[in-house]
Amino acid sequence: MVPCRCRVSIPPSPASSPTGSPSQPSRSANALIAAPTGSGKTFAAFLAAIDSLLRQGLDGTLGDETQVVYVSPLKALSNDVQKNLAEPLAEIRRTLEALCLPDVDIRTLVRTGDTPAPERQQMVRRPPHVLVTTPESLYLILTSERARDMLRTVRTVIVDEIHAVARDKRGSHLALSLERLEHLAGRRLQRVGLSATQKPIEDIAAFLAGTRHPTPDTCIIDAGHARSLDLAIEIPSSPLEAVMAAEVWDEIYERLVQLIGEHRTTLVFVNTRRLAERLTLHLSERLGADQVTSHHGSLSKEKRLDAETRLKEGKLKALVATASLELGIDIGAVDLVCQIGSTRSIATLLQRVGRSGHHLAAVPRGRLFPLSRDELLECAALVRATHERKLDRLVIPEHPLDILAQQIVAAAAGDEWEEDRLYELVRGAYPYRELSRKDFDDVVRMLAEGFTTRRGRRGAYLHHDGVNRRVRARRGARLAALTSGGAIPDIGDYRVVLEPTETFVGTLNEDFAIESMPGDIFQLGNTSYLIQKIEAGQVRVVDAHGQPPSIPFWLGEAPGRTPELSEEVSRLRQDIGDRLADPGSAVAWLASAIPGLPEAAARQLVDYLDASKKILGVIPTQQTLVLERFFDEAGGMQLVLHAPFGSRLNRAWGLALRKRFCRSFNFELQAAATEDAIVLSLGPQHSFPLEDVFQYLKPETAEHLLVQAMLDAPMFGSRWRWNATRALAVLRARGGKKVPTPLQRMEAEDLIAAVFPDQLACPENLVGDREIPDHPLVNQTIADCLLEAMDFPGLKRVLEEMAAGRFTLVARDTTEPSPLSHEVINAKPYAFLDDAPLEERPLRP
Repeated sequence: MVPCRCRVSIPPSPASSPTGSPSQPSRSANALIAAPTGSGKTFAAFLAAIDSLLRQGLDGTLGDETQVVYVSPLKALSNDVQKNLAEPLAEIRRTLEALCLPDVDIRTLVRTGDTPAPERQQMVRRPPHVLVTTPESLYLILTSERARDMLRTVRTVIVDEIHAVARDKRGSHLALSLERLEHLAGRRLQRVGLSATQKPIEDIAAFLAGTRHPTPDTCIIDAGHARSLDLAIEIPSSPLEAVMAAEVWDEIYERLVQLIGEHRTTLVFVNTRRLAERLTLHLSERLGADQVTSHHGSLSKEKRLDAETRLKEGKLKALVATASLELGIDIGAVDLVCQIGSTRSIATLLQRVGRSGHHLAAVPRGRLFPLSRDELLECAALVRATHERKLDRLVIPEHPLDILAQQIVAAAAGDEWEEDRLYELVRGAYPYRELSRKDFDDVVRMLAEGFTTRRGRRGAYLHHDGVNRRVRARRGARLAALTSGGAIPDIGDYRVVLEPTETFVGTLNEDFAIESMPGDIFQLGNTSYLIQKIEAGQVRVVDAHGQPPSIPFWLGEAPGRTPELSEEVSRLRQDIGDRLADPGSAVAWLASAIPGLPEAAARQLVDYLDASKKILGVIPTQQTLVLERFFDEAGGMQLVLHAPFGSRLNRAWGLALRKRFCRSFNFELQAAATEDAIVLSLGPQHSFPLEDVFQYLKPETAEHLLVQAMLDAPMFGSRWRWNATRALAVLRARGGKKVPTPLQRMEAEDLIAAVFPDQLACPENLVGDREIPDHPLVNQTIADCLLEAMDFPGLKRVLEEMAAGRFTLVARDTTEPSPLSHEVINAKPYAFLDDAPLEERPLRP
């Protein structure tokens, strides 16, 4: 059922209203406003609510009660909204005074994790009319004993940047919070969603509205995601390779300096925090340390706010940022956006480039800097996809059980529930619309019985009356839900504290902090710091006064390329491959077909694919899969599967293949998977017909094999801990203090030993495959690995197509590796599918 009774299509031109901004929603219907960044959709969402509050004020019926809740995924965005609301509200008061009408004081207040305790207490005593908050803070208010009462009067909820939360577990968490809010208010709430880029828009509208109402009437106000864009690809004069040399990086730095000099303000986006710090260091050397700084999630909020303010005031020429500045934080006018490397997503490119020209009449300007030949091809496909108005499909997670467990504890802490009513409330949230009664009952049973570990019983938060079918909270349930709630997992970073002022500067990766020593100098936020002391969870530093620093690293999973972009990469490969009989005309076609692609870049792409075709005989695409086998200098056999399906699907394929080889040859293989290929490092003793490898995996048995392979991979252990903490089985805080990450890991290990003994059993004592228990957290962790870290449904479709004979399958023994295999041979550590250290991998340069 699609909640779309009325749909308003608005042309991309500024004709949607007299000002060119989206129309505001009416006072009763749910509404989803989809419009480009900078089109005024946030204020449009507030107009109807402000109008209602103003009319009540003039009638003398406006009390001290919260009527509007605005939810933003970013704390900084919440602060922006409050500031941007203050001006129009002040103007309304001046207009009322000029018209000799009574004064109406519409109060707004921000409640996030950074809000001081006195302001929180004041909020409870005198509630604001408009509450600006984040998903996590809304959950805390709903769960707290006193503050939740202020939400009983809410009439309207506005969810900003809804696409940024709907795609992960934060969205599932928020959807349940909205259902709890509606239950607490005792009335149907008007829900307004705001988004810049999303597909399919009907799914987002359904996510916003929920499913409890028999006749959903969400009005979709769609101004479209398409804007005129000035996009171009920049390449250095030196040819791109699989790994970029230092002198080629210097060319990129110089070109960035030139572009920054030609514009008033420039935003440079990168994909990792380490690259953000590295790029900031090199640009600072060329532009001056006062002209450029970095912005990412490992900097303190004060450092980030300072960077945003300096850019807005024109004191910075350039700001180097990660995804932390993707969403609509107000950073003033930006003239140019530079993207270093591929964004791996069409929507992300639109979002980032849309940060420039942040008003309706402006044309956003973006420059892409590919860092390898494969990235050049991907960036070309990205530019073509944006010009053809294509977009990635947003996938909403299906009923995550760890989030469900947390929200059930939080709901029970506020009220005693009949089981059936609680089940219906949960199913009202769109991600839980198909939650089975068995899964719900299993979660309730888990929360009532808890877990028996070597440290005793834990995690029993509910009294479950099985006769009368009612649940209520045990003592300590509310405290656990308040101090350990939320959907964002802990990653164990160390706090960086500046002495002697005790100022929190940011965070460092746990491994980097442990490997560092007192006296080491590192850079964070374009400032050098000297390590004084390393404590448990904390690094104490002093200002190094510009001494040459090292660049920290942060370990994490790289974002995988979206299936839609992978399809575009395959299509571009095919289009170029079809024209390789005449390379000159292929270059001319490519340069004209993709706006902003220089002729030199087109020539590189044609030469790259032409050289690969001469060795492989074909160009690998999503319809033509190629197995390439060659011997390295040490005599080891290397097997490369060329499959441009994206790293999530290739990671699943690589892990399953590695497991199959392990069972066939009784030997653990080194392997890696990138966006376009998989490599398996075999020994000289492994002999088999190459074409047989295509038949090693069958669609019927691939899932079982992959699950057994995945249980040994690091992804299972980390996701188990994340899910256990989200389900409150492992607490993040105890006794008013944060539980250190190593202790959380130990408790998570105790937990898995209790519910899944085979996972930690000695391999010599295991007979056959591990026996997987039917437990909510085990099932959820396996699902997260298969669907979030990997794309098993995509792999199964590929295997079915292969079995049906719909793909062209090519096997080639080559005397040297083809150019297309160079990047997977030189894969970065996050692409590895085994735990062999970097120095032991035979193919590293």
